[in-house]
Amino acid sequence: MNYSFLDFLGLLGSVGLFLYGMKVMSEGLQKAAGNRLRTILGAMTRNRFAGAITGIFITALVQSSSASVAMVVGFVNAGLISLGQSLAVTLGANVGSTFTMWIISLFGFKVDVSTVAVPILAFGVPMLFAKKSRTRSIGELLIGFAFLFMALSLISKYVPDLQSNPEMFAFLERYASMGYWSVIVFLFVGIIITMLIQSSAATFAITLIMCSKGWISFDLGCAIILGSKIGTAITPILASLSGNIGAKRAAIAMLMFNTAGAIWAMAIFYPFCDLCAWITERCGQGDPNLLYGFVNTLQDTAPDVYNHLFDGTLPADDANLTTMTRMQVSVSFGMSVFPTLVTTINMFLMIWFTNIYVKFLEWIIPSRHREEEEFTLKFISRGLLGVSELNIAQAEKELEVFAERVGRMVGMAKSLVHTKAGSDDFNQIYSRLEKYEEISDRMELEIGNFLKHVAEGRLSSTSKRHVAGMLSIVTEIESIADCCLGIGKILLRKQQANVHFNAEIYHNVDTMFEYVDKAMTNMVKLLSTVETPHESDIIVSYNTERELNNKRNQLRTQNITNINENHYEYQAAIFYMDIVSCLEKTGDYIINVVDVVRTEFRNNK
Repeated sequence: MNYSFLDFLGLLGSVGLFLYGMKVMSEGLQKAAGNRLRTILGAMTRNRFAGAITGIFITALVQSSSASVAMVVGFVNAGLISLGQSLAVTLGANVGSTFTMWIISLFGFKVDVSTVAVPILAFGVPMLFAKKSRTRSIGELLIGFAFLFMALSLISKYVPDLQSNPEMFAFLERYASMGYWSVIVFLFVGIIITMLIQSSAATFAITLIMCSKGWISFDLGCAIILGSKIGTAITPILASLSGNIGAKRAAIAMLMFNTAGAIWAMAIFYPFCDLCAWITERCGQGDPNLLYGFVNTLQDTAPDVYNHLFDGTLPADDANLTTMTRMQVSVSFGMSVFPTLVTTINMFLMIWFTNIYVKFLEWIIPSRHREEEEFTLKFISRGLLGVSELNIAQAEKELEVFAERVGRMVGMAKSLVHTKAGSDDFNQIYSRLEKYEEISDRMELEIGNFLKHVAEGRLSSTSKRHVAGMLSIVTEIESIADCCLGIGKILLRKQQANVHFNAEIYHNVDTMFEYVDKAMTNMVKLLSTVETPHESDIIVSYNTERELNNKRNQLRTQNITNINENHYEYQAAIFYMDIVSCLEKTGDYIINVVDVVRTEFRNNK
């Protein structure tokens, strides 16, 4: 056997370059689209058909159904879309995943892109140094495109040469001549290969090369591709492991859809392959079934020509080489028609039953009750990191929940002021306040780490400012939680000093709390529409902050007079002013959040 370990490493490296090329090309497209990519989310909420179209578009853009479905899993986890809406997007993602296959099919054999890959790099690399971020993104796109086809050429070079490795040829021939059982065997080969490399496009590229060399027939190549559609579901399933129930259901849905598509396609496999071959012929590309017979006949009748067919030593005008090239185009076209037809038919069949699927998924993966105060990030998870531009929407949703949770602490602090010192209720509320503050610390850390990982991805300049702004917002929200606990600690010291407030102090503190409540509610409202903040809400926030500052100044002035007139004890005045200062400081943190929204989001549209 002439296939060495070094050749095997070359094959692994070629597949790695292929995957890297896809990644670079995908990220270039994403950065060129920028934050506009996230506006596509609005289309998902209209109806199931709009969701399916959205899935097709996003998958064509990110060049991977696994990545786009992992993204959808994240959106379900984040509550941005419902489970029912995600199913339509998943169906569309399967159709969109054939976009890469068509790129390979249309350029892989009709044009020898490997020979022009370096000239493409000559255009792409200088664009990386351009001032405009969009130009740099297009440069990345071109570089990824060049890598993709350089890798395709290298895979063809390092795939084991069966004619010089008779042991491998005998092995393949044994499993390729069992009739329908061969179809089943190669279906599982497609599943396993795709699960290992986590890319149905890479599996397609390898299969296309095997078919184009006449090592396996067109129908067995289709079986591998059909298996790759099931194997590609492993990525979103892995991504959902750290997600919530909705995320797990969305991931399982992809596996169910792809498996269901494979089942009906296997039931009519040979007629369906014939249909794809007929479509290929009608499109003027020839019959994809002929290449396998042509190569085998050539091997039997003209072994010398066969031996020189794939090593590039035949003259360019040789009739056999011309025929072979034409048939390779036919095979590549037919192998793109097959998954496109399967996924499109599957989408139109399954899209009508999404509601039934939702009920079934809710039955097999039932919800589990979680306590309200249990620490968990509701909308984001490190395991769901995928498309950086789209992860931002999840982080924005988590910020809103973080603010709402800290907003409840303001209410707890107000209740604590009016709760009898030393009572069981006082101790219970204070313990709850401490627990919420501890949760807020952990949420700050988790959201901050998530945003840091998002920032390490490929982002447009606008999105980078958004991430920086959100990191600032996270810090300010956590400071609000610190202030709320600070009020609790002041009241605890007041209790230990056996100090009492009179009605005037309670009334003034309640007034300060009302301003803080108003400011906090308006801040949460702004965070809920952070991508499109309303000017009127921003104005309300600034007006409330001025009212809070004016009230603080007024109470400070009155406090001196009240002490002199013996309205309350001096020690009570100290605790009273400490609470007022804490509330005013809370207002400062709130307005800091509003400042970030105004400067980093509203002015960068």
